[in-house]
Amino acid sequence: MNSIKNVPARVLSRRPGHSLEAEREQFDKTQAISISKAINSQEAPVKEKHARRIILGTHHEKGAFTFWSYAIGLPLPSSAILSWKFCHVLHKVLRDGHPNVLHDCQRYRSNIREVGDLWGHLHDRYGQLVNIYTKLLLTKISFHLKHPQFPASLEVTDEVLEKAAGTDVNNIFQLTVEMFDYMDCELKVSESVFRQLNTAIAVSQMSSGQCRLAPLIQVIQDCSPLYHYTVKLLFKLHSCLPADTLQGHRDRFHEQFHSLRNFFRRASDMLYFKRLIQIPRLPEGPPNFLRASALAEHIKPVVVIPEETPEDEEPENLIEISTGPPAGEPAVSLLSGSSSSPLKLPSTPHLDGHCALLWQVVADLFDQTFGPPNGPLKDDRDLQIEALKREVEMLRGELEKIKLEAQRYISQLKGQVNSLEAELEEQRKQKQKALVDNEQLRHELAQLRTAQQEGERSHSLREEAERRASATEARYSKLKEKHSELVSIHAELLRKNADTAKQLTVTQQSQEEVARVKEQLAFQMEQVKRESELKLEEQSDQLEKVKRELEAKDGELAHMQESLRRMEQSGSELSSRLEVLSAEKDTLTGAVRQREADLLAAQSLVQEKEAALSQEQQHSSRERSELQGRLAEKESQEQGLRQKLLDEQFAVLRGAAAEAKAILQDAVSKLDDPLHLRCTSSPDYLVSRAQAALDSVSALEEGHTQYLTSLADASALVAALTRFSHLAADTIINGSATSHLAPTDPADRLMDTCRECGARALELMGQLQDQQAVQQAQPGLVRSPLQGILQLGQELKPKSLDVRQEELGAMVDKEMAATSAAIEDAVRRIEDMMNQARHASSGVKLEVNERILNSCTDLMKAIRLLVMTSTSLQKEIVESGRGAATQQEFYAKNSRWTEGLISASKAVGWGATQLVESADRVVLHMGKYEELIVCSHEIAASTAQLVAASKVKADKHSPHLSRLQECSRTVNERAANVVASTKSGQEQIEDRDTMDFSGLSLIKLKKQEMETQVRVLELETRLEAERMRLGELRKRHYALAGVGATPSEEEPGKPSTAPRSATTKKPPLAQKPNVVPRQEHQVPGISAGLGGMPPPWAACSTQRMVSTQLNS
Repeated sequence: MNSIKNVPARVLSRRPGHSLEAEREQFDKTQAISISKAINSQEAPVKEKHARRIILGTHHEKGAFTFWSYAIGLPLPSSAILSWKFCHVLHKVLRDGHPNVLHDCQRYRSNIREVGDLWGHLHDRYGQLVNIYTKLLLTKISFHLKHPQFPASLEVTDEVLEKAAGTDVNNIFQLTVEMFDYMDCELKVSESVFRQLNTAIAVSQMSSGQCRLAPLIQVIQDCSPLYHYTVKLLFKLHSCLPADTLQGHRDRFHEQFHSLRNFFRRASDMLYFKRLIQIPRLPEGPPNFLRASALAEHIKPVVVIPEETPEDEEPENLIEISTGPPAGEPAVSLLSGSSSSPLKLPSTPHLDGHCALLWQVVADLFDQTFGPPNGPLKDDRDLQIEALKREVEMLRGELEKIKLEAQRYISQLKGQVNSLEAELEEQRKQKQKALVDNEQLRHELAQLRTAQQEGERSHSLREEAERRASATEARYSKLKEKHSELVSIHAELLRKNADTAKQLTVTQQSQEEVARVKEQLAFQMEQVKRESELKLEEQSDQLEKVKRELEAKDGELAHMQESLRRMEQSGSELSSRLEVLSAEKDTLTGAVRQREADLLAAQSLVQEKEAALSQEQQHSSRERSELQGRLAEKESQEQGLRQKLLDEQFAVLRGAAAEAKAILQDAVSKLDDPLHLRCTSSPDYLVSRAQAALDSVSALEEGHTQYLTSLADASALVAALTRFSHLAADTIINGSATSHLAPTDPADRLMDTCRECGARALELMGQLQDQQAVQQAQPGLVRSPLQGILQLGQELKPKSLDVRQEELGAMVDKEMAATSAAIEDAVRRIEDMMNQARHASSGVKLEVNERILNSCTDLMKAIRLLVMTSTSLQKEIVESGRGAATQQEFYAKNSRWTEGLISASKAVGWGATQLVESADRVVLHMGKYEELIVCSHEIAASTAQLVAASKVKADKHSPHLSRLQECSRTVNERAANVVASTKSGQEQIEDRDTMDFSGLSLIKLKKQEMETQVRVLELETRLEAERMRLGELRKRHYALAGVGATPSEEEPGKPSTAPRSATTKKPPLAQKPNVVPRQEHQVPGISAGLGGMPPPWAACSTQRMVSTQLNS
């Protein structure tokens, strides 16, 4: 038997706390056993009783959660037979289970598809069947989810079919196509099963054949209504559309009709299906859809499942259905039931009205009895009760005196009664002994009569067995005659075959035809012979079995007759003994009667004494009983109402706790839900939810304390519990969504904290549902995991620039203005340098300097135009997106995008300044041409970052955006010109010595070659070291840009009062997101501006791309 390896954690961690948990644990255990027995690797059909228990389990829990929790743990990839039986059980659960099973199976479509794809790639007989069966199950789930009017059993009336089809021809056409696809999947399964049976020459009575044939019962049940619905829909389509349009539908229906008719015919001939299902017979030809009157001739095929024979084990009643409370039961029992007994509610549609009326009646009775709540004054009834209490106290004193006098009389009478009772007890013991002996004799006589009846019954069974044996022998003789007749037919056919073989030389065509006829006849004879042999073997086995049973019955009958004789002898002895005992009984009865007469005389004396005493106490006891009755009635009413109020308050609390537990369980289940992986959230929203949940914990503690103080008022605790459950569930879900965007270690810690929070909250809900555990409940234990979630959310919040959000709007304008000013200043400095170069140099140097400075001037002008266009695009974005808000509010709302724009603007200004300084040093022969090339690459990357930051929120059809892209291409071209002019100038100015080795000897050439090789190795080593240094610098730059660190020269306690200088240090860039969020699956609280800032690696990648373009 297959074992379930992966038992769900919720089943293993459950402890039997009360009756509901014990019942749930027993239910899970029963389901696990049934699933293990139904789905195993043995090549045998699934037993009906195990499948029935699984189906009843789905109705018990109103879904297939338990079934899938165990089915997921089955090793389906290890055995094709196991997968085949899993598909069979799933098909039965879909058809006969609870309607919610469809939605539960929809969540595991990927698992079903994976099992089918796995076995479809393997060359295994059962594997191919599993592949086709999984396709059928997926089609079934999709069809019924798309058309909820059709249940999984496909049993609907014609009115429901007409309503589902509607009046739109397109809907009817599409529904017909989907039913054709549904029918194709069903027929493919049946064809594949029969194909394997024919290949393996299997019969329906073998376990291997039954294992394959068992799912075809559900296929037959599905095909019959599908055929009826397609006929109705095709007639309806032909009444709305021309016949030529529906030619393809008719051809497809005719093909399915012949396949289905062949399938039903072959299944009807098998013995396996005859005792399990009654298969309908289809007409000889398909309906004529071109004739509308043919619809009246159509007969709906009906599949009949015979009544099942009783099995050894009957399933227990998993569902308790009550139609209403009994006539004598009051309506208040709805609220006062104990937790161990099942809750019985009247199945009326006005239950809410009854509950409201019940609350009103209880409130009226309470007010009538005790007055309005918190009433400071006492009414007449309270004064009357106090007066009656005083009178009762006085009467109690008088009663005590009377009791003392009566006690003396009673003690004297008790002595006489005790002596009489001792004598009476002795007589009773003797009487009891005689009764016991009499009862034993009666019991032995009843046993003798039972044995006699068993003997008669055995005799009748023997006669019945003899009749059955004679009938079996008659059937055997008939079968023997049939076999001889078949043998003679076979001999005649063989003779005909020999005559036909003589004529094979006429033509080749006739020879082939005769050979085909011969093969068919041989196959038919072999099949008839095999069936006759099987029938003979079966009849012979039955005959032998009947004979063995007859012999056993004969032996039992002889034994029973012998025991009957012995019992008759013992019965005669017992009858004589019984007569002796009856005589003794008569004598004892006379003695007992004498003693009873003496006892009656003593009792009459006692009664006379008691009558005298009762006359003295009659008057006082009457008044006392009246007063006590009224007082007891008042106290019982008060106690009943008070207990009813307490029960009602706890019932309300338990209902609220159960609902809160369901909400929290749903939130905790989302932590392991694969569909929730695509949902994301922001740390800011998580912090707000966690803080709200922490605030609700305090209210929950206060409500719990108030409820423990006054059990009659649970309103504060219920309100706090409802708010806490929603906030805690929201915090858990948003914590899981936030972890999907966080780094690995913080994400794991956040998920663990969310699980701990859910576990403690569920434990608290369980304690609040138990009346004994409410006192020990500690709501404060939930505070620590919520604080952990809050702390992790604050750690995951992105670090922004050292600027407050209300200053972002001013910072944008300031940085854009500073960038424009820096570019203007760079243009002026380049012009000054060009004038100085004309006076200080001449010739080739002057030409090189002018070409470099002109290209730098063109680059600065292009950058200035790009900055101006970016400023215009930025204003357009703000005006179109701010609505009724101000510019500062828009920048604060989109802080990430604003910070990215500021960072890009700073980078452009810094790049322009560095380019001017490098050009100045090159012109003055104090710098290197490589510095100018690197600055060109850097400024091209910075402008690309500015363009990327501007494009994030711009409209793709904006004219400013088109101009900005054009300016960006111009900047790249101008930067390429700077690089080209720098390299050409470097080649013109640098002196290149001609290599003249004519005066060197062989030894000197070898020496210089070795020195050159040493120099090459040194330069390669330095190049590798510089590349490593460049990599480390870029890593450090990425780290600084990611965390937004403050400069080291600032004091840690001082806030930053001014932006960083644009000429001293390149500003940090935005933080790189770990995962790009998908907008269609974001939970509430996701920041809409995550895409606002370009990531820090964007500048590096853009710089490498621009460098490649410039170098080319």
